[in-house]
Amino acid sequence: MSEVLDKIKSRRSIRKYRSDMIPQDKLEKIIEAGTYAATGMGKQSPIIIAVTNKELRDKLSAMNAKIMGVDSDPFYGAPTVIVVFADKACRPTYVEDGSLVLGNLMNAAHSVGLGSCWIHRAKETFETPEGKELMKKWGIADTCVGIGNCVLGYADMPMLEPKERKKDYVVMVK
Repeated sequence: MSEVLDKIKSRRSIRKYRSDMIPQDKLEKIIEAGTYAATGMGKQSPIIIAVTNKELRDKLSAMNAKIMGVDSDPFYGAPTVIVVFADKACRPTYVEDGSLVLGNLMNAAHSVGLGSCWIHRAKETFETPEGKELMKKWGIADTCVGIGNCVLGYADMPMLEPKERKKDYVVMVK
């Protein structure tokens, strides 16, 4: 257990990446970890889309940036983007289900020596006509909602120290 806890405690969101593509075997392990996230009643409402194609990755980045109202790369140069959707028709816990998938993806990435960061605005991205067209192309039902993007790659920045945990983070009730 201490090894798992050490990995969880040492993971940080990475906001600068090298352009090197990540090996397929590492990507597959990360995705596999995502598929084992807890879901409401085990219904597995999330859907994971792994994007390694640079042109599509850049398109998703531009769509996300437009929603933010910026011209910069909201994916921080990461070469791989995993978009997590969840089917709202499947379970009322679809947001939580997708969020747990994203957490597993980030922890798994760290465990295989890669950086990751949760990037918001997947919901807004895939509510646009262009986003809906991509969903249709990928076979994603229109009852699915974008929960988040997980960018992956090799960090091109030093690992930051953790912030001190707030004093009232935990209340023990006996």
